[in-house]
Amino acid sequence: MNVLIVDDEKPARDRLRQILADEAPWDVVGEAANGLEALKLAGELAPDIVLLDIRMPGMEGIEAAHHLNAMERPPAVVFTTAYDEYAIDAFEARAIGYVLKPVRRARLVRALEQAGRLAPGALGEAAATLDAQRRHVCARAHGELKLIPVDEVTCFRADQKYVAVDHDGGRDLIDDSLKSLEAEFGDRFVRVHRGALVAVDRIRRIDKNAEGKSRVVLRDDSQVDDEQLIISRRHVAEVKRRLKGS
Repeated sequence: MNVLIVDDEKPARDRLRQILADEAPWDVVGEAANGLEALKLAGELAPDIVLLDIRMPGMEGIEAAHHLNAMERPPAVVFTTAYDEYAIDAFEARAIGYVLKPVRRARLVRALEQAGRLAPGALGEAAATLDAQRRHVCARAHGELKLIPVDEVTCFRADQKYVAVDHDGGRDLIDDSLKSLEAEFGDRFVRVHRGALVAVDRIRRIDKNAEGKSRVVLRDDSQVDDEQLIISRRHVAEVKRRLKGS
Protein backbone atom coordinates (compact mmCIF):
# COMPACT_ATOMS: atom_id res chain seq x y z
CA MET A 1 0.00 0.00 0.00
CA ASN A 2 1.22 3.49 -0.86
CA VAL A 3 1.82 5.94 2.00
CA LEU A 4 2.19 9.73 2.00
CA ILE A 5 4.06 11.21 4.99
CA VAL A 6 3.04 14.70 6.16
CA ASP A 7 4.95 16.51 8.92
CA ASP A 8 6.51 19.94 9.13
CA GLU A 9 9.61 18.55 10.88
CA LYS A 10 12.06 16.70 8.64
CA PRO A 11 13.44 14.49 11.46
CA ALA A 12 9.90 13.27 12.11
CA ARG A 13 9.41 12.48 8.42
CA ASP A 14 12.77 10.69 8.33
CA ARG A 15 11.78 8.59 11.36
CA LEU A 16 8.54 7.47 9.72
CA ARG A 17 10.28 6.70 6.45
CA GLN A 18 12.94 4.69 8.29
CA ILE A 19 10.33 2.56 10.03
CA LEU A 20 8.37 1.91 6.85
CA ALA A 21 11.53 1.01 4.90
CA ASP A 22 11.74 -2.18 6.94
CA GLU A 23 8.05 -3.03 6.79
CA ALA A 24 5.88 -4.58 4.09
CA PRO A 25 3.49 -3.96 2.39
CA TRP A 26 3.85 -0.18 2.75
CA ASP A 27 5.74 2.00 0.28
CA VAL A 28 6.39 5.69 0.88
CA VAL A 29 5.44 7.54 -2.30
CA GLY A 30 5.98 11.10 -1.11
CA GLU A 31 6.50 13.60 1.70
CA ALA A 32 4.87 16.94 2.49
CA ALA A 33 5.68 19.58 5.10
CA ASN A 34 2.18 21.03 5.58
CA GLY A 35 -1.49 20.47 4.82
CA LEU A 36 -1.52 22.36 1.52
CA GLU A 37 1.40 20.34 0.16
CA ALA A 38 -0.32 17.17 1.38
CA LEU A 39 -3.47 17.92 -0.62
CA LYS A 40 -1.49 18.65 -3.77
CA LEU A 41 0.57 15.46 -3.50
CA ALA A 42 -2.43 13.36 -2.54
CA GLY A 43 -4.14 14.49 -5.74
CA GLU A 44 -1.08 13.59 -7.80
CA LEU A 45 -0.02 10.36 -6.08
CA ALA A 46 -3.34 8.87 -4.89
CA PRO A 47 -1.90 7.29 -1.72
CA ASP A 48 -3.81 4.59 0.14
CA ILE A 49 -2.79 5.99 3.53
CA VAL A 50 -1.68 9.43 4.74
CA LEU A 51 0.43 9.74 7.89
CA LEU A 52 -0.63 13.19 8.99
CA ASP A 53 0.81 15.45 11.67
CA ILE A 54 -1.70 17.76 13.34
CA ARG A 55 0.19 20.88 14.41
CA MET A 56 1.63 22.37 11.22
CA PRO A 57 1.93 25.92 9.83
CA GLY A 58 -0.52 27.12 7.20
CA MET A 59 -3.08 24.34 7.33
CA GLU A 60 -3.22 21.95 10.26
CA GLY A 61 -3.84 18.25 9.95
CA ILE A 62 -7.46 18.25 11.10
CA GLU A 63 -8.48 20.61 8.30
CA ALA A 64 -6.32 18.79 5.75
CA ALA A 65 -8.09 15.53 6.67
CA HIS A 66 -11.43 17.12 5.93
CA HIS A 67 -10.28 18.24 2.48
CA LEU A 68 -8.73 14.88 1.68
CA ASN A 69 -12.24 13.50 1.85
CA ALA A 70 -13.19 15.65 -1.16
CA MET A 71 -11.03 13.43 -3.35
CA GLU A 72 -12.79 10.88 -5.51
CA ARG A 73 -10.88 8.13 -3.71
CA PRO A 74 -10.10 9.45 -0.23
CA PRO A 75 -7.12 7.88 1.52
CA ALA A 76 -7.24 6.53 5.05
CA VAL A 77 -5.58 8.85 7.56
CA VAL A 78 -3.38 8.03 10.53
CA PHE A 79 -2.71 11.07 12.68
CA THR A 80 0.74 11.34 14.22
CA THR A 81 0.73 13.77 17.12
CA ALA A 82 2.41 14.68 20.37
CA TYR A 83 -0.87 15.98 21.80
CA ASP A 84 -3.14 13.65 23.74
CA GLU A 85 -6.26 15.73 23.20
CA TYR A 86 -6.05 15.36 19.42
CA ALA A 87 -5.32 11.66 19.67
CA ILE A 88 -8.48 11.20 21.71
CA ASP A 89 -10.52 13.06 19.09
CA ALA A 90 -9.12 10.79 16.39
CA PHE A 91 -9.92 7.68 18.43
CA GLU A 92 -13.50 8.80 19.00
CA ALA A 93 -13.87 9.30 15.25
CA ARG A 94 -13.40 5.49 14.98
CA ALA A 95 -12.23 5.34 11.35
CA ILE A 96 -9.06 7.37 11.90
CA GLY A 97 -6.00 5.83 13.55
CA TYR A 98 -3.54 7.78 15.64
CA VAL A 99 0.01 7.38 16.86
CA LEU A 100 1.47 9.42 19.68
CA LYS A 101 4.98 10.83 19.28
CA PRO A 102 7.66 9.67 19.76
CA VAL A 103 6.54 7.12 17.20
CA ARG A 104 7.16 3.49 18.08
CA ARG A 105 7.43 0.86 15.37
CA ALA A 106 4.86 -1.58 16.74
CA ARG A 107 2.25 1.08 17.35
CA LEU A 108 2.69 2.55 13.87
CA VAL A 109 2.35 -0.85 12.23
CA ARG A 110 -0.89 -1.55 14.14
CA ALA A 111 -2.30 1.81 13.11
CA LEU A 112 -1.37 1.23 9.47
CA GLU A 113 -3.03 -2.17 9.52
CA GLN A 114 -6.17 -0.57 10.92
CA ALA A 115 -6.08 2.21 8.32
CA GLY A 116 -5.60 -0.32 5.54
CA ARG A 117 -8.91 -1.91 6.45
CA LEU A 118 -10.85 1.34 6.03
CA ALA A 119 -13.23 1.37 3.12
CA PRO A 120 -13.02 4.30 0.68
CA GLY A 121 -15.15 7.12 2.05
CA ALA A 122 -14.71 6.18 5.70
CA LEU A 123 -12.58 9.28 6.13
CA GLY A 124 -15.61 11.40 5.31
CA GLU A 125 -17.66 9.96 8.14
CA ALA A 126 -14.79 10.44 10.56
CA ALA A 127 -13.84 13.95 9.48
CA ALA A 128 -17.47 15.01 9.74
CA THR A 129 -17.37 14.33 13.47
CA LEU A 130 -14.52 16.77 14.10
CA ASP A 131 -15.55 20.08 15.59
CA ALA A 132 -12.90 22.35 14.09
CA GLN A 133 -14.38 24.91 11.69
CA ARG A 134 -12.66 24.88 8.33
CA ARG A 135 -10.75 27.88 7.06
CA HIS A 136 -11.25 26.76 3.46
CA VAL A 137 -13.90 25.07 1.35
CA CYS A 138 -12.80 22.66 -1.31
CA ALA A 139 -13.80 22.72 -4.98
CA ARG A 140 -12.79 20.47 -7.86
CA ALA A 141 -11.45 22.20 -10.95
CA HIS A 142 -10.22 20.19 -13.95
CA GLY A 143 -9.73 17.11 -11.81
CA GLU A 144 -7.73 18.91 -9.12
CA LEU A 145 -8.59 20.22 -5.67
CA LYS A 146 -8.98 23.98 -5.30
CA LEU A 147 -9.01 25.50 -1.83
CA ILE A 148 -11.10 28.64 -1.32
CA PRO A 149 -10.52 30.64 1.89
CA VAL A 150 -13.82 31.12 3.70
CA ASP A 151 -12.76 34.71 4.46
CA GLU A 152 -12.94 35.39 0.71
CA VAL A 153 -16.42 33.95 0.18
CA THR A 154 -19.31 36.35 -0.48
CA CYS A 155 -22.12 33.91 -1.07
CA PHE A 156 -22.99 30.21 -1.08
CA ARG A 157 -25.96 29.43 -3.33
CA ALA A 158 -27.75 26.34 -4.54
CA ASP A 159 -26.92 25.40 -8.12
CA GLN A 160 -28.79 22.25 -9.13
CA LYS A 161 -27.15 19.36 -7.23
CA TYR A 162 -24.11 21.44 -6.22
CA VAL A 163 -23.47 24.64 -4.30
CA ALA A 164 -21.92 27.59 -6.14
CA VAL A 165 -19.37 29.67 -4.23
CA ASP A 166 -19.00 33.33 -5.20
CA HIS A 167 -15.62 34.48 -3.88
CA ASP A 168 -12.90 37.02 -4.47
CA GLY A 169 -11.26 34.77 -7.05
CA GLY A 170 -14.39 34.01 -9.06
CA ARG A 171 -17.03 31.31 -8.88
CA ASP A 172 -16.67 27.57 -8.26
CA LEU A 173 -18.84 24.57 -7.43
CA ILE A 174 -18.50 22.49 -4.26
CA ASP A 175 -20.14 19.28 -3.04
CA ASP A 176 -21.18 20.60 0.39
CA SER A 177 -24.88 21.17 1.01
CA LEU A 178 -26.24 24.56 2.05
CA LYS A 179 -27.59 22.94 5.19
CA SER A 180 -24.16 21.66 6.26
CA LEU A 181 -22.50 24.98 5.36
CA GLU A 182 -25.05 26.88 7.44
CA ALA A 183 -24.46 24.53 10.37
CA GLU A 184 -20.68 25.00 10.15
CA PHE A 185 -20.46 28.69 9.24
CA GLY A 186 -23.72 30.05 10.62
CA ASP A 187 -21.84 32.54 12.79
CA ARG A 188 -20.44 34.19 9.64
CA PHE A 189 -23.17 33.70 7.04
CA VAL A 190 -26.89 34.41 7.06
CA ARG A 191 -29.57 32.72 4.98
CA VAL A 192 -31.36 35.28 2.80
CA HIS A 193 -33.66 32.78 1.12
CA ARG A 194 -33.96 29.03 0.74
CA GLY A 195 -31.16 28.86 -1.81
CA ALA A 196 -28.49 31.27 -0.59
CA LEU A 197 -26.21 32.14 2.33
CA VAL A 198 -24.46 35.53 2.32
CA ALA A 199 -21.42 36.55 4.38
CA VAL A 200 -22.63 38.99 7.02
CA ASP A 201 -19.47 41.10 6.83
CA ARG A 202 -19.98 41.56 3.06
CA ILE A 203 -23.45 43.14 3.49
CA ARG A 204 -23.58 46.96 3.39
CA ARG A 205 -27.32 47.43 3.94
CA ILE A 206 -30.79 46.23 3.09
CA ASP A 207 -32.94 48.09 0.57
CA LYS A 208 -35.73 47.36 -1.92
CA ASN A 209 -35.44 46.71 -5.64
CA ALA A 210 -37.68 48.15 -8.35
CA GLU A 211 -40.33 45.53 -7.59
CA GLY A 212 -40.40 46.45 -3.92
CA LYS A 213 -38.66 43.27 -2.75
CA SER A 214 -36.11 43.42 0.08
CA ARG A 215 -32.54 42.63 -0.94
CA VAL A 216 -29.05 42.85 0.50
CA VAL A 217 -26.58 45.35 -0.96
CA LEU A 218 -22.98 44.18 -0.83
CA ARG A 219 -19.99 46.22 0.31
CA ASP A 220 -17.96 45.38 -2.78
CA ASP A 221 -18.55 44.82 -6.48
CA SER A 222 -18.95 41.05 -6.23
CA GLN A 223 -20.56 39.61 -9.34
CA VAL A 224 -23.51 38.00 -7.57
CA ASP A 225 -26.79 37.88 -9.46
CA ASP A 226 -29.29 40.36 -8.03
CA GLU A 227 -31.89 37.60 -7.85
CA GLN A 228 -29.65 35.71 -5.43
CA LEU A 229 -29.61 38.71 -3.07
CA ILE A 230 -33.38 38.96 -2.68
CA ILE A 231 -34.44 38.32 0.92
CA SER A 232 -37.49 36.13 1.35
CA ARG A 233 -40.13 37.46 3.72
CA ARG A 234 -39.52 34.74 6.28
CA HIS A 235 -35.81 35.67 6.51
CA VAL A 236 -36.00 39.49 6.56
CA ALA A 237 -36.19 39.78 10.36
CA GLU A 238 -33.20 37.48 10.90
CA VAL A 239 -31.05 39.28 8.32
CA LYS A 240 -31.85 42.62 9.98
CA ARG A 241 -31.03 41.20 13.40
CA ARG A 242 -27.68 39.86 12.20
CA LEU A 243 -26.76 43.17 10.57
CA LYS A 244 -27.49 45.07 13.77
CA GLY A 245 -25.22 42.72 15.67
CA SER A 246 -22.33 42.86 13.19
